[in-house]
Amino acid sequence: MNLLNRLISDIEEVKIEEVIVGVHSVLVKTIEASGIASTIKYCGHNVNVARAGNLEDLTLKELAEYALSDNLLEASIGMAAINCGLSQTIGVNRNVNAKKIILEKGKNKVLGIIGHFPFLDGQKDHFKACYIFEKSPHEGDLKESDIPEYLPKVDVAAITGTSITNHTFDGIRENLPANSYNIILGPSTPLSPILFEYGMDMVSGTRVEDYDLVKKYVLQATPTRHLQGVNMISLFKEDYQ
Repeated sequence: MNLLNRLISDIEEVKIEEVIVGVHSVLVKTIEASGIASTIKYCGHNVNVARAGNLEDLTLKELAEYALSDNLLEASIGMAAINCGLSQTIGVNRNVNAKKIILEKGKNKVLGIIGHFPFLDGQKDHFKACYIFEKSPHEGDLKESDIPEYLPKVDVAAITGTSITNHTFDGIRENLPANSYNIILGPSTPLSPILFEYGMDMVSGTRVEDYDLVKKYVLQATPTRHLQGVNMISLFKEDYQ
């Protein structure tokens, strides 16, 4: 069973109260929980979301199954549903920002990072080498097609959680070195220790603390790194051994 199917299998058949698809983030709420994921928008102007306008008629598990869709906007909604379901079962965690661990573990070593995270701007001299792989490369970034050549050379790998949403996670994982320290991060990241079985050492995601406050910012197109009402937490493999 692949990662997404394993995550979905743990989601309960509970009633959905609200689904919000913002410019940058998706929110899903049930009576007892809420979850967030990044909105992936490159799906075509005429591509509709199945049952749009009536998503609240689905159960949380049915909505979570949208994560399997090739329509990446639907997949984004599915990831938020998964994260909603997981929010009630988060185990041992630490209030640690992945940026801190990336800088600590990567000092004077080779870093590979999937996705262009703004906190790395101006930090590249901190590493022996820094390979940034991006679907839409900025100046100095590598392309996704460069992953098989460069990712096997890294000491530390940081992978965006949207790689699960866009179904590239397995291909990335296959190119990780045997002994690299691997971090998956970002608001789409499922806060589940299952990811340790898929080669991750640190799982860093976003927990919704104040749904009404987060909703206000999501509806007003706030980028994820500026959201209010959320808390970044991390799971470490060492805490689960």
